[in-house]
Amino acid sequence: MPVITSSLSEDQQKKLLSLLGHARLHLLYKASVHGFTATAFHNRCDLQGPTVIVAYNAAGFVFGAYTSKDYRQSGQEVIDEEAFLYSITAEGNKPLRVAGIRGKSAFTDGVTGPNYGALVFLNGDQPGILSTPGTNFQFQAVHMHGDDLVLTECEVYRVEGLGDLLAKPWRNMQWTAERKEQLMKTIQNYKPEIKTVPQARVLLVGPVGAGKSSFFNSINTVFRGHMTSQAIAGTAGKSVTTQFRTYTIKAGKGGDAIPMILCDTMGLEETAEAGLDIEDLVNICKGHIKDRYQFNPYTPLAADAPSFKKQVTLNDTIHCVVYVVDACTVSILTQKMLDKFADIRKKTNQLGIPQVLLMTKVDEACPLVADDLKNVYRSVYIQKKARVLSESLGIPLSCVLPVKNYSEELDLDQETDVLLLTAVDQMLNYADSFFENQVVEQPVQKYH
Repeated sequence: MPVITSSLSEDQQKKLLSLLGHARLHLLYKASVHGFTATAFHNRCDLQGPTVIVAYNAAGFVFGAYTSKDYRQSGQEVIDEEAFLYSITAEGNKPLRVAGIRGKSAFTDGVTGPNYGALVFLNGDQPGILSTPGTNFQFQAVHMHGDDLVLTECEVYRVEGLGDLLAKPWRNMQWTAERKEQLMKTIQNYKPEIKTVPQARVLLVGPVGAGKSSFFNSINTVFRGHMTSQAIAGTAGKSVTTQFRTYTIKAGKGGDAIPMILCDTMGLEETAEAGLDIEDLVNICKGHIKDRYQFNPYTPLAADAPSFKKQVTLNDTIHCVVYVVDACTVSILTQKMLDKFADIRKKTNQLGIPQVLLMTKVDEACPLVADDLKNVYRSVYIQKKARVLSESLGIPLSCVLPVKNYSEELDLDQETDVLLLTAVDQMLNYADSFFENQVVEQPVQKYH
């Protein structure tokens, strides 16, 4: 799946958000990728709640329409007192905002492109607009779009209100240096419930670009005390990880390994013939796939293949599965991806493996968290996204763990470390649940 990016500059996005209040934008539709047609628009933008259209022309205008209502193709006139048209130019410090004419509808909810009366986007399934000021909205054409009716691009974003900070955090956290040291010591001193198993094996599973490899690098960074990049991480549309990798983490350079192995996999993709195959994932969980096995997205590893490990022990199996999801993409996870998660969850449940969910990039998802990571459990938006993930994937909210990976930093940050270490501590707790459920044969007692 190619990564689809916004055409809004930082300044344009800032000006647009000034009209929308405390909100976040999620790109739903991009005409240059999905097509300059009404059908393409409706396929991606119907029933999405509040949205904003962002149209671009060669004259340098960025303009469009906001509505708080759904597009449904109902054929009805839709009343929306919150709807408005807007225009942004490089020269203007403040964007132009045009409210609807009192008593008039905001838009006609038809099968055509978005029809706001005064502006009709994707007119005639073409990269253009129809402009008739005075119909539902009144403006001067030269100020709205500079009389340039040809579109170079057209995008639609879902507008998600961020809300305010909660009065009390929904989880209590200690962000101190003492707490960090305590967590590091607890993790380093961890011993699995079963004495014959020296380390807990934790498997990271998630869509391409969710942050699996970055999570390992971040945990490695915390224990090494400086930035590391042992696992290849990136932002490509295809999975950067193409092998099954098992990583040990050492406490300091040349130090002892912590009693946990993090296993990294190829990213999940929507289509059956791309990304990690579920049969391969089941074999990983059962311990049959060796470190550095090169995944073949078209064919899962066969039981008679040389790379298939036939003889396995509890040391080889996975003891906790961690789903990794980018907090910025929660609301745009497709049904195909949710179905793939459901299939994996079903298989993992059958194997009796506990599962937790890492919600990464919380700082990118919420500006309040970006300003202060300690707001992560006070952010209304992050709590909402955690609940959506919990419900969508069928995982208890107590198993959803927000984290921030290291990505652009050069120095360690105490709050980031505490959040990452808390997640690892919980993974080990869940691995213990796996061990406690195992039937370990006891030596036969002889009675005389």
